[in-house]
Amino acid sequence: MKEHLPLMVSDILSRKHFEQAIVIAGEEGLNRIVKWVHVVEVTNIRNLLNGDELILSTGVAWKDDEELFVSIFNQLLETNAAGLCIEMGTYLSEIPAEAIMIAEQKNFPIIIFQKEVPFVEITQDIHTMIINKQYRKISDLENYSQSLNKRLLTTETYEDILHFIFAALEVQIIFRLKGQEYEFIPEINAKEQTQIIHMLENAKKESSDRVAFSPIHLFGQEYAELFIYSKEIPISEYDSLIVDRTTTALAQHLLRELFVEEKKRVEEFEWLHGWLEGDHPLDSINEYLLEHGIKPKSTEAVVLLAKVLSIKEKSNQDVTYIKLLFRSVFEQNGFSLFSVEKRNEMIFILLNNRPNKNIKDRIKKAIESIQDSEFLRKKSTAKIFMAAGKFVDRLTDIHKSCQTAKETLRIQQEMSKEKTYFYEDLHLYRLISQMSKHMDLQELVMEYLQPVIHHDKKYNGKLLETLKTYLECNGSKQETANKLFIVRQTLYHRLQKLENLLGKDFMDHEKRVAFEFMLLVKDYLSPNFSDSKKEVME
Repeated sequence: MKEHLPLMVSDILSRKHFEQAIVIAGEEGLNRIVKWVHVVEVTNIRNLLNGDELILSTGVAWKDDEELFVSIFNQLLETNAAGLCIEMGTYLSEIPAEAIMIAEQKNFPIIIFQKEVPFVEITQDIHTMIINKQYRKISDLENYSQSLNKRLLTTETYEDILHFIFAALEVQIIFRLKGQEYEFIPEINAKEQTQIIHMLENAKKESSDRVAFSPIHLFGQEYAELFIYSKEIPISEYDSLIVDRTTTALAQHLLRELFVEEKKRVEEFEWLHGWLEGDHPLDSINEYLLEHGIKPKSTEAVVLLAKVLSIKEKSNQDVTYIKLLFRSVFEQNGFSLFSVEKRNEMIFILLNNRPNKNIKDRIKKAIESIQDSEFLRKKSTAKIFMAAGKFVDRLTDIHKSCQTAKETLRIQQEMSKEKTYFYEDLHLYRLISQMSKHMDLQELVMEYLQPVIHHDKKYNGKLLETLKTYLECNGSKQETANKLFIVRQTLYHRLQKLENLLGKDFMDHEKRVAFEFMLLVKDYLSPNFSDSKKEVME
């Protein structure tokens, strides 16, 4: 790590041509980084420097002009130069007191040569040193990457990779899988761990020269974090590059572990299929969970169905990737997950792994995260339906949740408007779905709503929308007018038309319930609903 620290002004003072040089101001700034050496003999230098240059000059451009000297000195500060080295005697006999005062205040080194020195040899020497350091950095990075890639072929745990980066940098390594505890390589006591964790959290908000970190992303989700912490010396650019390369290797290893784990789960299909069919007793289920290291904090569970459509040339890799995506997202939201693939459907058993009760909210959050994932965005032709069955309190009732999830998915695909993911939110749509198997719902809707539907079609009106809103507002005229963004006089006119078409008693209890139900049926049937089956009744 130390051999890849950036070159500083103090390092240059130890070079051959600086043996007789004297620091006359800004000694506190000798740790300034030097990226290049530049000879300056002009008065306007703002556009000539990029920052971190050590300036060599004889002062020929500003001799005997203290005001001009101070002006150029301020330009060096503005461009973040590393320091100023001046050859005395040829053109300058002294450094202005004002420049020395500013240098002390700004910790900007002023170095003087008391006799003539060969600038060309100084620049050649330092530039060679800078280039050699850069070449050595690139070479060491390449060697590190090659060795790390070789290790990936045989490594069994991510801890092996963490020990590898520690051997390379000899700084504190900290690693954390999302939602788990920090791991420290090498191990340190609890008090030191607490102090370092506090520094890590602060470093995320405000950069620190003692901490470098990189998140590890899998499937567009942050899966883990890698940190290094240096107590003695600042983190160098080389250290940060090593962290980046190690992060890539860790991501590859973790992804490989997930694929191996997923392959094992495929072999368990038959047992899980039996669970979904209600074939296993509770003892067998608990034994199965223990074998997989799962101890749910509750017995609450639900089945989630996912049906993926329209992925052209859908490969096994795509399917595996989708299952891994589901696993990653749902585990981060507090669920243990088992999956079964069946034709173009994937069945997920979700076991609640948190004591709190906001299961539904966490499932909805996870679904939205999957819908917005990078994978599905790239698969622009893909369409995915997701439906959750009945929430059950006993693990032996998973088959009930599975059956209701299938019904939810079927109804969801029929609905044209806002989709619902949960069986418990279907309400009357479950009844409508059953009715659709035994009768012509379209004819039933027209029996109740035909006058309003045809009036809107003939006059481009909005009576159906008004009726629906009026019913939703429980007959409140003011609330209805506000929701429709119309004045009350306009609403009265529309309500009068509705009375003419539906009868003055259309808000009586039984009739009102019938109209509300028919509006739900129409929503369920859309966009396949057609009003052409009956002629307009004059």
